[in-house]
Amino acid sequence: MPASPDNPRVVVTTGMPSPPAAVDPAAATGDAANRDPWVTLQRYTAARIALGRAGGSLRTASLLDFRLAHARARDAVHAPLDPDGLARQFAQNGLATERLATAVSDKATYLVRPDLGRRLDDASRERLRTLAAQWGRRDLAIIVSDGLAAQAADRHAAETVTRLAGHLTAAGWTLYPILLVPFGRVKLQDEIGAILGARHALILLGERPGLGSPDSLGAYFTHRPRAECTDADRNCISNIRPAGLPPAAAARKLARLLADSARLGVSGVALKDTTQDGRLE
Repeated sequence: MPASPDNPRVVVTTGMPSPPAAVDPAAATGDAANRDPWVTLQRYTAARIALGRAGGSLRTASLLDFRLAHARARDAVHAPLDPDGLARQFAQNGLATERLATAVSDKATYLVRPDLGRRLDDASRERLRTLAAQWGRRDLAIIVSDGLAAQAADRHAAETVTRLAGHLTAAGWTLYPILLVPFGRVKLQDEIGAILGARHALILLGERPGLGSPDSLGAYFTHRPRAECTDADRNCISNIRPAGLPPAAAARKLARLLADSARLGVSGVALKDTTQDGRLE
């Protein structure tokens, strides 16, 4: 299962990946001696099971597929975020955006200095204070960042946030413009939320790529974000992607959790997911 960029100990709700159709390599070749008895289980999971064999070795096709997945995962970590493309997606959906920057200037630094991704740079901090005075206090600040898989944000953040915004505004919530912040870590939401005075802060960013999920998006939120918040104060929904928890389902789950958080005045380990909707659409 994909992990978060900061590997937080948080309350996690995850969608199960949609498995591929079961294919028995031995059946295709008529090689009954090498038939894998687990092949029928492929319909229930995307995990690498029932790969077949050639003598005592892994089949060439299975090995090449593994290497391709590994290469895609490595590429996902180093790919840059496309804030211009994200801004266009949000604009098409009627959502305003603002861009900020962390104390990280490049991907290499981001990977070895996670602490710098948890705070804004000086210029962005001052700009956000100015914007906070203009915007006033609102219910939810939404931040989008690349995390460890920029393509997850590029592909799924706009749909997830747009659907979530629809649920929340219909319920009377007030939202800030969407904040696009490259090279962000999960805890960045605490500084941003505290400066804005937001009731909740939500950050969406790419999770560490798995071999079958190079575009998995994670969403973390905190009630009353502030500097002293820890990972125990956050809730997370992970594996947001079409083959995992689809954006529409993730938005519904986030909306329900945020509503419960506002009603109870808590988040993190004190807030439990009581929803019963396990369907993947």
